[in-house]
Amino acid sequence: MGAGPVPIPYAVARANSVVINHLGETMDQVIERVKIMGQYAFQTKSDKIMGVAGPSSAAMEMGIANLLWPGKRALVLVNGTFSRRMGEMARAVGAEVVELDAGEVAPVNAQTVKELLGKQKFDLLTMVQGETSCGVLNRELPDIMKVAKEHGILTLVDAVCTLSTMPMKMDEWNIDVVITGGQKGISTIPGVSMIAFSGDAWEAIQERKAPMSHWCLDARRAYRFWGEHEYHYTAPVPGILAMHEALRLICEETLEKRFERHEISSLGLQEGVEAMGLKLFVPKDYRLNAVVAIALPEGVESSKVRSYMAKTFSVEISGAFGLNIIRVGQMGEQCRSHNLFKTLYAMGMSFRYAGYPVNLSEGMASLEKRLAGDNDHYVP
Repeated sequence: MGAGPVPIPYAVARANSVVINHLGETMDQVIERVKIMGQYAFQTKSDKIMGVAGPSSAAMEMGIANLLWPGKRALVLVNGTFSRRMGEMARAVGAEVVELDAGEVAPVNAQTVKELLGKQKFDLLTMVQGETSCGVLNRELPDIMKVAKEHGILTLVDAVCTLSTMPMKMDEWNIDVVITGGQKGISTIPGVSMIAFSGDAWEAIQERKAPMSHWCLDARRAYRFWGEHEYHYTAPVPGILAMHEALRLICEETLEKRFERHEISSLGLQEGVEAMGLKLFVPKDYRLNAVVAIALPEGVESSKVRSYMAKTFSVEISGAFGLNIIRVGQMGEQCRSHNLFKTLYAMGMSFRYAGYPVNLSEGMASLEKRLAGDNDHYVP
């Protein structure tokens, strides 16, 4: 129940046990269906959707390495560990990087971005939709994308934890590159990720004259496999089959119902945590539902709580990157009622073990009330 990887459905696990010819006719059909279902998940009409044999950081690196090189300028919007990582990648390929830091546990402000873009020119703007390191949601992402488009700047968005857990409208919001990992909202195995390019981004890649710094992550080479069914490198066949099944389950559930399930589940957990006597780390206005950050009371050690939860109740949650918080994932299969009740109970008992009194019964009752709601919306 941490910030990822998340539990996976049986159909996904079963698909991950199968190996077929990565260049055969069956794989060709699988690839086409992954792209079609990917269009639905990314909410795009673009057919430039590809899988990446690597974690979401590899997809992130593919996007950056194909659009940046020496002489290019990148504006990196920073409000945590993963948004800052894109700046590191941009520097590594020789681009000039300007970081705009939102500050301590805060979302990026669209007006601030607009003012900066009025003064300086950039080739690429990068940001995350949900910063999992601190639990912040960048609610003004659509406005920031609009401003970037008005200035003729390509955009890259990290939707690793948000794709399929909340609205992410690639075409409607004019996003040029969206990256995601399998191990979070999509609920498939770690180590296989996806990337989608807009027409404008793909045109920039096609027109590139500078040599590519990566061979495996060269989008033009990768498209030989994902667009033309030709050899690039040996594809991670079980991972692609698992991704197919995870996307199929998303389509079967529908995005609307999936968004609703995630929202009800996360809000139920949040209300249970607060009713128990703990404080949420991020204000409600820009709190990320996909990864819930909980402030640690003074004198309570994260490791003590998390270790007791894991050893006594077999429930694992995440620590943080230098912040005095613990993090609970609310993505994909984590958003099931049996997981919520077990997690909240384990957390309450573990805080008691760590010497901090909580009202466990109030927390459990609050969770039950939110999940029950009306019977049509009970989280299964």
